[in-house]
Amino acid sequence: MRRILQSELVTLGLAIFSMLFGAGNLMYPLAVGMFSGSQNIAGITGFIITAVCLPLIGIISMILFNGDYESFFHRLGKRTGNFMIFICMLIVGPMVAMPRIITLSHTIMAPFIPIPFLQETNIALASFIFALLFLGTTFLFTFRESKIVDLLGNIVSPLLLISLGLIIVKGIMSAQNAITGTHTTSQVFFTNLTRGYETLDLIGALFFSSIILIILRANPLNHNKSEQQLAWLGLQGGLIGISLLAIIYIGMSVLGVYYGQGLEHINSGELFREISFRILGTHGTLIIATAVLMACLSTAIALAAVIAEYVQHTICYNRVSYIQALLITLASCIPLSTAGLGYVLQLTGGPITFVGYPTLIALTIVNIAHKLFGFNMVRTPVYVTFFITLLIYYW
Repeated sequence: MRRILQSELVTLGLAIFSMLFGAGNLMYPLAVGMFSGSQNIAGITGFIITAVCLPLIGIISMILFNGDYESFFHRLGKRTGNFMIFICMLIVGPMVAMPRIITLSHTIMAPFIPIPFLQETNIALASFIFALLFLGTTFLFTFRESKIVDLLGNIVSPLLLISLGLIIVKGIMSAQNAITGTHTTSQVFFTNLTRGYETLDLIGALFFSSIILIILRANPLNHNKSEQQLAWLGLQGGLIGISLLAIIYIGMSVLGVYYGQGLEHINSGELFREISFRILGTHGTLIIATAVLMACLSTAIALAAVIAEYVQHTICYNRVSYIQALLITLASCIPLSTAGLGYVLQLTGGPITFVGYPTLIALTIVNIAHKLFGFNMVRTPVYVTFFITLLIYYW
């Protein structure tokens, strides 16, 4: 029995890691190292605070709310809470996260694809066909909702970790000339602190934790476990997943320091591919392609499941099945998935990230304080955070 629980725990931790490690996670840690240079300790520390610690806080908060994200957001009032949930679903779905995953994976993988019409000779047609193929693959991996954690934990995540590990270890062993860096320690720290917002992993952690707890409850093997046992299992899995995330971020930032010379002005979507080629050469094509595909597909699977649940129960009032809701979700991602990576990244770096994200952080902190210490104030700190960040952003 102990061995089974340990296996389930490892599978859960690997699943959480692969859910959180998506498109942005392939490029932002490399950018951290390139910007930081010799100040990389300060840079990766700032990045980890927002890209690792915040998702962990999100997991903890959702466990405290028993996976009920409606109760989490409704502390601001039902209408305001429903509006925030809707906006978050748009961000992690058809507006930002899913198109970013698809366009980034196409940008990186286009040179590896031997089919001419999927390469960049006709960008609009290639993007559309690639999006259809990617979303079709996502559907095949997602339509059996109860199998998602096992699929991610037992197949996708190990492939992702092995491919990333090979690139990182080979890169560190072969590292020679580091980027010096021209920024002060404080500039490096605060720039990468805000860069961590762009991973959007706090939003992902809130909703991924919710669906993970739903799947754990539905698993027949867990029917004899109490809510406290399931919560503890979810927290342990979260700690494993978050720890792996931090280790990979640190390793990739080191690669940025040693292999990012001369790549400052290339398309950010090509950054991972170019640095990986510098490390592995053309013989590493399969490893690079595996890392990209597993990173993008793992998060796409998790996001599609979360949004499909929302569409089924909240938008359609259970008038459609999960599979129908999943098809609606995936179809809604097609328009922006053909708009190009540059356009999608502009959406990521706007007020959505630098105004909405701090607001969500404030809500998460006061909700944890409410559950642990009976802190009842919620609207004032959240609204004050929103208006202050709004003024700073547009000042």
